[in-house]
Amino acid sequence: MKVTFNQSIQAMWGRMGGLVFRRSHNGRVVVAAAPDMSRVKWSDAQQAHRQRFKEAVAYARAAMADETARGKYMEIAAKQGKRPFDMAVSDYFKGRNLLEG
Repeated sequence: MKVTFNQSIQAMWGRMGGLVFRRSHNGRVVVAAAPDMSRVKWSDAQQAHRQRFKEAVAYARAAMADETARGKYMEIAAKQGKRPFDMAVSDYFKGRNLLEG
């Protein structure tokens, strides 16, 4: 399925029925079947990793809100062809923190 954006559709994301619509980092709209996670039993290791990832995302959001850290991440990301937010998440897992003095 392809979606052509015009005056009637400016953006599309979210859930409709059993489908999930989202925009990828390159700007394309991706449609996928919505996962049914209702019966998933997370192991202790999975729960711990999900918690660490939650903390990494919180760090990345804080870094993107800080002008100095954001500038550094934008500079690093431009050199490596990556997104600044993703670089901040990666740094959290590597123990690097640009928000600390």
